Amino acid sequence: MPKDDSIKSVLIIGSGPIIIGQACEFDYSGSQASRSLREEGIEVTLINSNPATIMTDPVTADHVYLLPLTVESIEQILQERQIDAVLPTMGGQTALNLAIQAGERGVWEKYNVRLIGVDLEAIELAENREKFRKLMVEIGMQVAPSYIANSYLEGKEAAQKIGFPLVIRPSYTLGGAGGGFVMHPEDFDEALKRGLNFSPTHEVLVEKAVLGWKEYELELLRDSNDNVVIICTVENLDPMGIHTGDSITVAPAMTLSDTAYQRMRNDAMLMMRSLGNFAGGCNVQFAINPENEELIAIEINPRVSRSSALASKATGYPIAKIAAKLAIGYTLDELKNQITKTTSAYFEPTLDYVIVKMPRWNFDKFQGSDNTLGLQMKSVGEVMAIGRNFLEAMQKACQSQENNRMGLGADKKEWIRTKDILERLEKASDDRIYRLKDALRLGVPSKTIQKLTKIDPWYIQQIKRLVKMEERLMRFNVAEDIPKDFLRELKEVGYSDAQIAWVLRIKEREVTQYRKNLGIRRTYKMVDTCAAEFEAQTPYFYSTFDDENESIPTDNKKIIVLGSGPNRIGQGIEFDYCCVHGLMAIKEAGYESIMINCNPETVSTDFDIADKLYFEPVFWEHIEEIIELEKPEGIIVQLGGQTALKLAETFSKRGIKIFGTSYESLDLAENRGAFSDLLKELNIPYPKYGSAVDADEALHIANKVGYPVLVRPSYVLGGQRMRIVINDEELEESVLNILKHIPDNNILIDQFLERAKEAEIDAICDGEDVHIMGIMEHIEPAGIHSGDSSAVLPTYSLSEEAISTMIKYTKMLAFALNIKGLINIQFAIKDDKVYVIEANPRASRTTPFIAKAYGVPFLKIATHIMLDNKKLKDFDIKPQMEGYAIKVPVFSFNKFPNVDKRLGPEMKSTGEMIRFIKDLDDPFFRELDRNRSRYLYR
Repeated sequence: MPKDDSIKSVLIIGSGPIIIGQACEFDYSGSQASRSLREEGIEVTLINSNPATIMTDPVTADHVYLLPLTVESIEQILQERQIDAVLPTMGGQTALNLAIQAGERGVWEKYNVRLIGVDLEAIELAENREKFRKLMVEIGMQVAPSYIANSYLEGKEAAQKIGFPLVIRPSYTLGGAGGGFVMHPEDFDEALKRGLNFSPTHEVLVEKAVLGWKEYELELLRDSNDNVVIICTVENLDPMGIHTGDSITVAPAMTLSDTAYQRMRNDAMLMMRSLGNFAGGCNVQFAINPENEELIAIEINPRVSRSSALASKATGYPIAKIAAKLAIGYTLDELKNQITKTTSAYFEPTLDYVIVKMPRWNFDKFQGSDNTLGLQMKSVGEVMAIGRNFLEAMQKACQSQENNRMGLGADKKEWIRTKDILERLEKASDDRIYRLKDALRLGVPSKTIQKLTKIDPWYIQQIKRLVKMEERLMRFNVAEDIPKDFLRELKEVGYSDAQIAWVLRIKEREVTQYRKNLGIRRTYKMVDTCAAEFEAQTPYFYSTFDDENESIPTDNKKIIVLGSGPNRIGQGIEFDYCCVHGLMAIKEAGYESIMINCNPETVSTDFDIADKLYFEPVFWEHIEEIIELEKPEGIIVQLGGQTALKLAETFSKRGIKIFGTSYESLDLAENRGAFSDLLKELNIPYPKYGSAVDADEALHIANKVGYPVLVRPSYVLGGQRMRIVINDEELEESVLNILKHIPDNNILIDQFLERAKEAEIDAICDGEDVHIMGIMEHIEPAGIHSGDSSAVLPTYSLSEEAISTMIKYTKMLAFALNIKGLINIQFAIKDDKVYVIEANPRASRTTPFIAKAYGVPFLKIATHIMLDNKKLKDFDIKPQMEGYAIKVPVFSFNKFPNVDKRLGPEMKSTGEMIRFIKDLDDPFFRELDRNRSRYLYR
């Protein structure tokens, strides 16, 4: 069936601010869907409240509404625009819930708008736990015994019938919010109360627990002719009991028999078809009893899911893009495979490699939080790694984590106490996979580990292979002693040179040099959706150690952009936005653009954003070999946050050109002592400070500076381990905590300016001129991390003198630091005196917010300046905003009930939203301003 020509305009509903359970994977899906619809000549209108995403950029849709995700906002858009259809399946649970609310209030009917990609009945069947259970029974699917409960009494009755252990699953929630296992009767009352409170309909499903069963999920697409394809089957390494968002997952399925796989495929198709006749994407989750392969249905999501982005990157099949085309009437056989360009979209992807997804947690940001993993999702991001085998992909995933791991163990962080390790295995937490290897290394039997973890024996045996290889490696004393075949084998299962060096207690460079002398180098393979069965032209590559290299460098001048790795608190989706704009500017300047990143949730890792994509860890060993192959003109590090910036020293030492601000200037801004000396030389006020390497030195400085003081480590992200302390005892505790977690770190002690206002400026400098992008005033006082403060653009209470002084200092610092590109400067203002707190010579968290508020592509402008391609005078910069824009942080404290929710110098927010107001009398602003005083004494 050709596309439905009656659909001329479509409204896409976004997912709102980033929260745990709903992250930037929906930015990727929404952006891809919008591009797909615009290819068909359809006018796309988009609503979302998140300023940090590429989805809400003018390049993505014809009309972007940065409005709260409410029925009132939907109605405003429908009054202003002629909308034929709404696509609510690209914005996660938030978009679906909003579509339901609008439908219940008759909005779609009133404005004659059709829902495409799904229907309300399908949503209701999937989200209402009792209706889902009844439907599964009707179609002959097995489900775990369960009862619905809308009250405390009904819940108690259900528990009595089922017995313990059991599961509580609230209806219409996200990321397993409010759900969990209940092992003992005495814990049930509190868990039931929590589940009922989390459900917007005050409804929970009380279900028999199937602890230890294996968990799988399938991503499907279906067209209006009832054709269905299975895009990807993902296996959870962790058993049932851990939310799939917190589980290490693997594709293709490693431990599934063909019989069980075929049954699962058939059941998934049956489940999808049972929801009604809709065209689009669907995610189905199953549990399998490892003893007899009994299969039960867990849930179905009739929309693009959290796993859809992962499945798209894992297979190369653009699920959201195809789903959008199916929603407007196309059938699968009418659409081309986007990678091969010859086969149809009805052709199921085939993988000749293994992918591993590994979650990224930020428990260190939530003091008092329980890092035990369960049904409620707690991770803030994820990485994906691709290898020729499971172990290679697993080790690359560990290297991608941005937590100083060099691979799966063999990297200075092993545990040695068997008792502690066994406790960690039984009680799953963020480091269980590392402790599993530690247990094997200490001789704990595989059967004992399987009994404690319920992880399939195949995975345990695979990791045991690494232990055996390390035992053999320890027999050698120097790199040159390692036989060539054995060294190649080590590299083929993912060992980094740093891991090999650690086992031998030698320097990493010695291993690297010896390996390259032997000709053992990475080759690059194409992700082509068809296991090389058909010819494909795609610029999407991963590394391995193979004989044939499929990534053939061109003779073009090229530039590499380093991505920011996994999302985490302090470094989120805003840096992906920056990278995408940087790639666009590089292409405009006539260079070939190359992207290196390992985050499957992002737009920057889509196969057609850069001229060439390397889905690799942002890890020096991997980057070095890409540089040696591609021979780029240089690297851009200003767009990828602290991840990219911290590699600048290595690039500088290796003679690799850094486009934009030089390493020396980047380091000067990061080095607190040198930066303060610069401020003193420029006669710019700054808080008194000192630098210490131990507690004694810190105490001496603090007493010299005078309490209260701000204590922080050097070179960290998101205010990591920053504290405001008021006496010697608190200072000593804070310093020892920093040295415990970040050894050999210089500790900075700054005078804390009590009751000061805080503001910041984002600017662009081309070496000759400085353009002030925006001046933001924080509603909260100094002492609250800028990422956790509501910020108003432009300022609302600062004096003209203070503003002009901030502008003056910004220009002085931009020139003194020889900035070429972006700079963010943070100020404290006390008694109208302006102090400089810090300068960040890179894209900041606020850069996308300012660009969206003013409607100016600042990132593209900055990238052209980094490339020496243009000057500021070449751009006609005209901000478009009237009134004020407010950046409002969003937190995910509900995932951690016992966490310390007090705000301070360490960032805790997971996302942000934007609100526009005409004047300062707006009730939204008044409420924020009224609440500011509650932060003064925290």
